[in-house]
Order: sequence, then structure tokens, then C-alpha cells
Amino acid sequence: MLGKNRVRLFIGIAIVLFAIIKYCASSETNPYTGKKQHISLSPEEEIAIGLQSAPQMAQQHGGLHPENKYQLLVDQVGGKLVKNSIAAETPYQFEFHLLADENVINAFALPGGQVFITYALFSQLQNEDQLAGVLGHEIGHVIGRHSADRISKQGLTQGLLSGVAVGSDSQATTQMAAVIANVVNMKYGRDDELESDDLGVKFMIESGYNPEEMIGVMEILKQAAGPNRTPEFQSTHPDPENRIEKIEEAIDKYKTL
Repeated sequence: MLGKNRVRLFIGIAIVLFAIIKYCASSETNPYTGKKQHISLSPEEEIAIGLQSAPQMAQQHGGLHPENKYQLLVDQVGGKLVKNSIAAETPYQFEFHLLADENVINAFALPGGQVFITYALFSQLQNEDQLAGVLGHEIGHVIGRHSADRISKQGLTQGLLSGVAVGSDSQATTQMAAVIANVVNMKYGRDDELESDDLGVKFMIESGYNPEEMIGVMEILKQAAGPNRTPEFQSTHPDPENRIEKIEEAIDKYKTL
């Protein structure tokens, strides 16, 4: 029995070491943000994933909105942000989609440049500048390669969890490893949101939009969440109040450049 447990332990350690080595070997510097990341996907693979996933994501939100004039506005604002920012220098194929969903206030981006905003959020926006704030934030996710980064992190944590599960007889140890892995991935999610806010402010200024209106977007999100918001630590999104503070810092930073 002791020998069997030792074999399991060695196999578990090998799985963990392989996952760590694979993750560390994928280190590179994002040419658009200067941030060091661990990315295992090429830009072409990101684009392919986004294009393949886009129809399913649209279907989950009731498909595309039927009003062409609203979609045209989304296209115009998104296109202006791309044209006047570093996004135009990337290989990503940016496309902007207005979803028919009238209930879920949301916007999101898939790897490679597929950007979505629900009509529920679109209808709450008060002006074109606020729309630019939402779309600029989502463009920031694409430029920041946040989805690809999280895919790599999930591969690492899955490898660590597999190694612990193989090498340990203790269910409690395995469960604790899972909790730690979830917290690690959650933390990076909040960092990604703040970086996208920062980039969104930069893109707005470069395109002639008023970056102060992104604060108005945060107020809309705060109101939509209501008084029973999930505590910040338990959410991948920072609290809107904390995001406002960081947005104000970004406005001061980029306006002086």
C-alpha cells in the first residue's frame, strides 16, 4: 500500500511540474500593452475561437437586434475607436454586435475581436460617448488578450488540480486546492477589468470622446445591480465605486499626455 501511495505521489508531482513548466514556457510580452503574460494561443487561434463562438453567444441573448439604425450606431462608434487607436495595428478582426436581449444588462468580448452589447444596456446609455466607453472597454479586453490569458491560467490550475487529485488521498486537500485555484483565476479577472477600463479611457480620448462619460456608465451598472450586489472579492468584476476611482486616475493620466 505504501509503495502504491508513493507511485501516486510521484505521478501527481510529475503532473504538477509539467503544468507549471508548460505555463512558464508560454511567457511573452503583449506588444500592444507592454504587459508580460502567459499566452498559449496565437492571434490567429484567438480570431478563430471568437468567430466560431459568436453565433452561439448571440443565440444565448435572443440573437441580433432587428433595428438597423441602432446596429449602425454601434458599428460607427466601434469602428471609430478601432481606427484611432492601437487596435488598428493589431491582426484582430473587430466586429460589433447589438444583441436583442432586453433583460440582461451586459457587454462582452470574445477572443480575436468579436464585441457584443445587449439592448438592455444599450437602451440605458444616455449618449454616444457612453456607448464609446462600453465598446472601448471591450476592445481593451481584446487588445489585452485577457481571454487567451485566462485560458492559459485555467490550463495551469487544471493541471495543478489533476496533480493534487492523483497524488493525494485526502478529499479535503483536493477541495482546498480547487478553492485556491478559483481565487487565483478570480483575482486576474478583476485585474483584467481594471486594465480594460484604463485602455477604454485611452481609446475614448484618442477618438475625441469625453472619457468622463465612462463614469456615467459605471453609475448605470451600479444602479442596475441594486442594493444586494455581490461583494467585490466574490466577483470577477470590481465594484463600480472602485472602478470609478481608477477611471478618474486614467483620465488624469491620458489627458496630460
